[in-house]
Amino acid sequence: MKRVLNCFLLLFVVAAACAATTKSVSVYTQRPADPEAVYFTPADYQIKADGSMDVSDELQRALNDVKEKYNFGIVFLPEGNYRISKTIYIPNAVRLIGYGKNRPVISLARNSPGYQQEVATDKGGANYMFWFTGGLVRPGSEPRDAGAGTFYSAISNVDLKIEAGNPHAVALRTHFAQHSFVSHVDIHIGEGKAGLFDVGNEMEDVRFFGGDYGIYTTKTSPSWQMMIINTYFEGQRKAAIRTQEGGLTIVRLHARNVPVVIELNPNRSDKIYMEDCVWEGVKTAGIIVSNEGLSPNQLSMQRVVCNQVPVFVRFRESGKQIDGDGRLYRVNDFSYGLHLKDMSATQEYKTEIAMERLSKMPPPPVNDIPATPAISRWVNIRDLGAKGDGESDDTEVFRRAIEEYDVIYVPQGWYIVSQSLKLKKNTALIGLNPVSTQLKLKESTPAFSGFGSPVPLLETLQGGSNFVSGIGLNTGAYNYRAVGCKWMAGADSYMNDVKFLGVHGTMEKGPLNRPQQRRGNAPQISSPEEPVCFQGKDKSWDNQHWSLWITNGGGGVFKDIWTASSYATNGVYVNNTATAGRIYAMSVEHHVRNEVRFKNVSNWRVYALQLEEETRESPDCQQIELQDCSNMLFANLYLFRVIRVDTPFPYAIRTWNCRDIEFYNVHNFTQMRFTTDLVCYDMNTRQDVRPWEFTRLTITGKEPRLVPLQAEPGKLEMLATGFEYAEGMTRDSKGNVYFSEERMRRVYKWDVETEQLSLVADFPWQPLSLACDTQDNLLVFFKYYPQPGNIVNGRPETITELPDAAGTTYSYWGNNGFAVWVYSIRPDNPEETIQKLQRVPMGSVPSVAKSLYPAHRWRDLHDFDEISVRKPEYCFIAPDGVTIIPEQYDFARSSSVLEAVPGKPFYASDEYNHLLARMDVKPDGSLQNLTHFVRQGEFGSAVDKRGNVYVAEGHIYVFDAQGKQINLIRVPERPTSIVVAGKDGNTLFIAARSSLYRYTIQP
Repeated sequence: MKRVLNCFLLLFVVAAACAATTKSVSVYTQRPADPEAVYFTPADYQIKADGSMDVSDELQRALNDVKEKYNFGIVFLPEGNYRISKTIYIPNAVRLIGYGKNRPVISLARNSPGYQQEVATDKGGANYMFWFTGGLVRPGSEPRDAGAGTFYSAISNVDLKIEAGNPHAVALRTHFAQHSFVSHVDIHIGEGKAGLFDVGNEMEDVRFFGGDYGIYTTKTSPSWQMMIINTYFEGQRKAAIRTQEGGLTIVRLHARNVPVVIELNPNRSDKIYMEDCVWEGVKTAGIIVSNEGLSPNQLSMQRVVCNQVPVFVRFRESGKQIDGDGRLYRVNDFSYGLHLKDMSATQEYKTEIAMERLSKMPPPPVNDIPATPAISRWVNIRDLGAKGDGESDDTEVFRRAIEEYDVIYVPQGWYIVSQSLKLKKNTALIGLNPVSTQLKLKESTPAFSGFGSPVPLLETLQGGSNFVSGIGLNTGAYNYRAVGCKWMAGADSYMNDVKFLGVHGTMEKGPLNRPQQRRGNAPQISSPEEPVCFQGKDKSWDNQHWSLWITNGGGGVFKDIWTASSYATNGVYVNNTATAGRIYAMSVEHHVRNEVRFKNVSNWRVYALQLEEETRESPDCQQIELQDCSNMLFANLYLFRVIRVDTPFPYAIRTWNCRDIEFYNVHNFTQMRFTTDLVCYDMNTRQDVRPWEFTRLTITGKEPRLVPLQAEPGKLEMLATGFEYAEGMTRDSKGNVYFSEERMRRVYKWDVETEQLSLVADFPWQPLSLACDTQDNLLVFFKYYPQPGNIVNGRPETITELPDAAGTTYSYWGNNGFAVWVYSIRPDNPEETIQKLQRVPMGSVPSVAKSLYPAHRWRDLHDFDEISVRKPEYCFIAPDGVTIIPEQYDFARSSSVLEAVPGKPFYASDEYNHLLARMDVKPDGSLQNLTHFVRQGEFGSAVDKRGNVYVAEGHIYVFDAQGKQINLIRVPERPTSIVVAGKDGNTLFIAARSSLYRYTIQP
């Protein structure tokens, strides 16, 4: 058996050695044609590509040319050998991309000046071949390191080599942020110090040979995670990686012949997640850990194969270690740090490990990153007639290209489209820089404007294997119906390096030295004559649908995505899919109400998801919603509120009816004291997670309610809490209850069968009240403001004020200029069924089952009695054809609506005079014969099966059918709307500001 094992180990070593010496593979084997790119060729620069001359100055000039002419872009480097002797500075938003049958090679010449001694004044103590910076480095000026605002920078498909005599040389310094990366690069460090100092954002397919370290790093410039995919380390003299607070999220790392794979700096912590890795020939320890016992230390590993790794983990301070199980073994699961076995458990700091001895090497892990289509298959959209000039409409060129070709290359340019682009099942859409290559909507593009169902700029078919990379999707500010991308492609599809533009990360195009727009000389000291005001919110924020909508079985790999458009409802919405999905390095930021929402999703793995909340846009933003989800993993999840935030927020993650959700390494933080109070809160069980830093949490779905539900007759009980202002309550025919939050634009459902709360919808329109028609279509009353710039019938869209607005001063003070319209949805599929109700003449519906009226009116000009029975000219008609909504201004202020059924009494509150009126309902749904019923009335009323009337005014007053008070139900919060519902129609539900209550009516 020992001989057999040794044979397997020998075969593995030989295979690994072969892999290590495999020649690098060029991704771009031909010259990509791009009229806005710079090509580093002898035709434009004084160079030779045979290694015979120093090209340092000319390469720097080429990179600066792009920055100075366009502000962002690409330098293409042809196949060849290039010699440099000093640091090359790559400005922000500029990419260096190699092409040719073989990758170009850039070498630091032997004994280059400045690379022989440690640089004491440098953060990394080194000198660099390439240094990514926050801007141009002018001659004689000091470089400004790349930072949290350095976007779109990259080096790709280029190999680097440090020649002998440069012991303090480092190939790359990469402290950049979103959409910046290193990919398809071999770094031969040799006698040099390291391949890379200070990680940033993401790297893929990078191999490190030699050096003291492959990577040594501090925390990323924005203090976020780092995504590392498909990397190889060999022959480092000290460690493959040395880190402190790097937030390393590592998938498929292979380390060979190193003393240590990852070493944490003394007295420093880190959050490291590793999956599907191979370590071999590791002499000292796989990982050396510092800061033992501290919650910021979070180490998690899944499926790490170890060959000749005698010590898996060593703890620096205590000297303790975890030994491996023989010469060949696999660590299936390892976690070190603060653990919570479920949401109801007490936290515990511990180590968990599941290790097994192996008799042979397992198959290599599957690489889930699809290969870029061969460049020989690319069809250039410019060759087909697209302009990309930011003005011409290129829609039809793209549509014809999609119909005729599988692989479409989109060179740099801003391409205007005016209709959805629907990809075929195998369409690949390839750009090479998402800020310089954009698909863009003009403001108020007709197909995306006004009220209606979501309209995607880019759409894939269900089950497709699409490949979309290097492109920006820009839906503008005012396009109410816009979705950046509706993704329904399958498990083999791929979206990479895609930016959803809007506010943050937007850059102006053009010469770097163009005149700057003057913004005036505002006073710096406030006075009554010249006040200095806080900068307010943009009126156009939160007016569109979701930026990235993954739905209807959508899945695949989503890598290096930045979705930060404050104009969108949220950055990512995933719903109705069990198709495997993987997210690698996604940044979702700066939305007003919600960043990420998962609904009815299973089989997804999310790595290095980063969320950030800004002061102006996001003080009220819910970072993550998880509803009806299962079998999901979140690894290295960072939940961040910026240092300028000055308001508290209750919870980062809200969950609803979820099970088997695993969290590995969670970091909830801000530099201010207003860190989000709770990492996680379940809206049904009311269980919460208090630690801000932890290594592992499982949401099992079996956690009990903190307070069991009783439904005891004559008793009030809280069902759920945590709402800003719950109102708008209604019921359906099954007794289920719906309610809304106007400012937060959310619609909720209480299911009476499961006794569970769910979030139904969060469209970008403010819901005012809810109702149901006879077929249980949910009717949503909402505010509609005309879309600026939207042209309807040849004229700017406007709203005509209703005549009954004149009787209330509420309409005088800014509460005008909008319409109250009604849309319907099916609650089980709101996104695909939303439609505006048709407006018809009042009296044109032959058979009215019920009409809907405001539950209360504020008529401070004393016309309540007259206006309540006034018959308007028009009404809306529900999908059932028999439910009508007479058009009335008072819907704008009412916190709920009530049903008026012909032949039955109807009650409504005179809110100003605090009384309840009774009216008769005519066959056409209009009202008549108003009388004053009781001297109590505020935010609505309800009637039970006996005819008893419940009136909301601070508490709940109960009257019999003759108007005699028979009960008082005290409520901890002021009721906003009430309804009698439930399976047997014998439960009073109460929306009361922050909470939902029920009162079981006594039999």
